[in-house]
Amino acid sequence: MTEKNSDVVTVGKSNISDLWRKEDWLACWIGFIVIAVACLAHFTGWFNFSALNFSKWQLWENLTPDQIAKAKLMPLSDQFVRGEFWIKTFVTFGVLGLLFTIGAKLQGESVKKYIPAFVVLFVLSLIVRLVSAEFTFNRYLEWAFWALILGLLISNTVGVPAWLKPAIKTEFYIKSGLVIMGFSVLFSNIAKFGLYGLGIAWIVTPVVIIFMWWLGTRVFKIGNKPLVITLAAATSVCGTSAAIATGAASGAKKTDLSLAVSISIIFTVLMMVFEPMIIKAVGMSPIMGGSLIGGTVDSTGAVVVAGTALGAEAQTAAVLVKSIQNILIGFIAFFVALFFATYVNKNEGNKVGAAEIWYRFPKFIIGFFVASIIASLLVTYGQQWFGVDCAAEVGKINKVLDQYKNWAFVLAFTSIGLDTNFRQIVKQMQGGKVLWLYIAGQVFNIALTFFAVWFLLSGTFFNVPVLD
Repeated sequence: MTEKNSDVVTVGKSNISDLWRKEDWLACWIGFIVIAVACLAHFTGWFNFSALNFSKWQLWENLTPDQIAKAKLMPLSDQFVRGEFWIKTFVTFGVLGLLFTIGAKLQGESVKKYIPAFVVLFVLSLIVRLVSAEFTFNRYLEWAFWALILGLLISNTVGVPAWLKPAIKTEFYIKSGLVIMGFSVLFSNIAKFGLYGLGIAWIVTPVVIIFMWWLGTRVFKIGNKPLVITLAAATSVCGTSAAIATGAASGAKKTDLSLAVSISIIFTVLMMVFEPMIIKAVGMSPIMGGSLIGGTVDSTGAVVVAGTALGAEAQTAAVLVKSIQNILIGFIAFFVALFFATYVNKNEGNKVGAAEIWYRFPKFIIGFFVASIIASLLVTYGQQWFGVDCAAEVGKINKVLDQYKNWAFVLAFTSIGLDTNFRQIVKQMQGGKVLWLYIAGQVFNIALTFFAVWFLLSGTFFNVPVLD
């Protein structure tokens, strides 16, 4: 990421060695390696490349045997004694530890200092995954919340020891995870909901981002522009993932990202609980209610939960709208990077040329798109090229990749917590302006999404699609 001093970005020069020494390119190679190995393992069956994923377990609630079976709960004691658990733990630690250590070395870091620090960071991330898999916690709060909480507790109480800091490489973990995530963002999802989903997800989202940018910079006069655009993306697209991509593209600080995600998570929980209640109370149809949830609730996981509360049809509509909306992540990051390079961060009186735009442009976005295009081509033409239903195969591969993506993000968000101080967050609120910006943006988002949903799916102007 380009270093900044206030609003002035240092002018750089690209070299061929950037391909193996710069964080953005290394994130691409790490993402591609993980994707390639996952594909090799799946199609050959030579080895098991699955990453560790805790099964849900129960701590607080007394559920019936039928409820336990339906929720697929497994006691922790049963999980820890399984050989598969320890094999997956070793594979996850080995793969991520090796790749990130090599990456740190190529960036000029000390391997001797990085390895012990990474071991401890991985153990902290393991605790986060364990806690977030608890049945009650899992229903309401995603792993990002617990990663931030654990990191913040350490950084704001006992403090972060100096020997742990070499492993706190937030952007590196984030960018690598985003490249891996690209393989799951299929352009073919657009076809499932056609113009309805596009109208709800692709028209409303850019309008909300532009509105929040104008409101934050012109009306509230918030000087931290990367924070404004990161919060706008988190509000209008999908919370954590959009904040990660946009924050990296705009050069947001770790504290900016932490603040945006924290606000997003708090309101996601509230909307996940109360939005389905309000939709039921006003008598909105399931397909309209699900689409409204998909377009306004930030977290994909929360969308599924909230949609389920309205029934199967609403859940399908909610997931489709959110999936189509998620495709925008890479495009938004691209245009944000271009906008900040050519307008927000340009030196006064200097014209930013194509070479400088390329130097500033976050290369991990290229990796994101390459992974997405490859997966989309396999799904679309796999049967024709290889005689195999690649849609099903890509889906199975993405179940493995999803865990590696989550592990990269957990490492990142634990790092954010470790690198964040509450006093800094309070300062960033700028007298409550940031909170009011989110509230105003989300209200505008809900109103505009509701209009799009009513216009497209009420049956007044168009035929209402039938969802499976």
